[in-house]
Amino acid sequence: MHFKNPLRAHEIEHMLSFWKDLMVVQVSEKKKKSGWLWPLGAVATGLGAAGVVLFRGCWHGKMSWPVRAQDHSYQVCLGCGIKRLFDERAFRAYGPYSYDLVRLVEWDRAQKRKAVAETEATPQRTAS
Repeated sequence: MHFKNPLRAHEIEHMLSFWKDLMVVQVSEKKKKSGWLWPLGAVATGLGAAGVVLFRGCWHGKMSWPVRAQDHSYQVCLGCGIKRLFDERAFRAYGPYSYDLVRLVEWDRAQKRKAVAETEATPQRTAS
C-alpha cells in the first residue's frame, strides 16, 4: 500500500496486520473446537437417552395377547410384567397400568359405577 503520510501509513499497516493475525487465531480456534465438539455431543446425546430410559422405565412396546381372568380381559407387558385392561369389543387396551390386577378390576368397576350414576342423574328427555 502507498500512503502520503508515512507515520499514518505505518499505523494503518500495523492495525491491518493485527486484525489479520486475530482472524487467523480465531479460525484456528474454530478448527480446534470442531475436532472435539462432535464426540462430546454424541456422548451427551447417549447420556441423555440413557437417563430417559432409567427415569422413564419400560415403554411397554411389547404387550401380550389379551388374557381373560375375573370376568375381565387384560394384557401384560412382556418387558416388565405390568398389566392393562383390554376391551374385547373395541379390541384395544384402556385404563391405567398396574402390576396388581385386583386394583385394575376395582378401577374398572368404579368407572362403570360412576358412568351409571351420571346417566341416572341426567334428566331424561321425552319424545313429543
